[in-house]
Amino acid sequence: MVSGAAPRVIVGGLAIAYREAGQPADPPMVLLHAMGEAAVSWEPVLADLANLGYRAIALDARGHGDSDRPGAYSYELLRNDVLDVLDALRIDRCVLVGHSMGATTAGLVTAAASDRVSALVLEDAVPPRPGSLDRPPLPRPDKELPFDWPLVNALRAQLTNPDPAWWEDAKHITVPTLVIAGGAPSHIPQADLHELAAVLVNGRLAEIAVGHLVHVHAPLEFVAAIRSFLADL
Repeated sequence: MVSGAAPRVIVGGLAIAYREAGQPADPPMVLLHAMGEAAVSWEPVLADLANLGYRAIALDARGHGDSDRPGAYSYELLRNDVLDVLDALRIDRCVLVGHSMGATTAGLVTAAASDRVSALVLEDAVPPRPGSLDRPPLPRPDKELPFDWPLVNALRAQLTNPDPAWWEDAKHITVPTLVIAGGAPSHIPQADLHELAAVLVNGRLAEIAVGHLVHVHAPLEFVAAIRSFLADL
């Protein structure tokens, strides 16, 4: 069952909070949320993913939720945080699931350390290539936020002008990968998702046409797609 209080692990002097469901002895599945969200955003599917036979662990990324807000933000730092958390939790390999910001991060983690990832699920985002996204700076909303605002424009700048290696390295991922596309209702360029799934040697595409928040708006279909994907490994 889903734990109550959010535990935290210290990595590089930074506290990263997480939520989990499932049995500690089950193989780990690590979930990475979208920008401005937190581990709690996985609540619609966390228990169901654990019921597939996994210890499902949803992280609060730096600057989000109950994790620390260090003021320094980049996709490279997010990638390194995930690898550090795997070390701290003594996780050698995991199924890695990412949504939006978390999907970009998950792709970078897998490209950098494929030996740590047994299977990869990218929900409605992939590591971008130059020219595919235009994310200009946004003004800070005049309200209290559950995340550290500076992270937003720091990461949006990287999405607008990504390191070309992100896309090139993603194309050479050999880990079994499921790309879950939100279809026409999504604001994410779907062509990039389709192309990456097609060029990967172990890639698969599942389209669930409910928009960007697939696991929120179609949780049963989302879990079913992951169940089918993992059953074939």
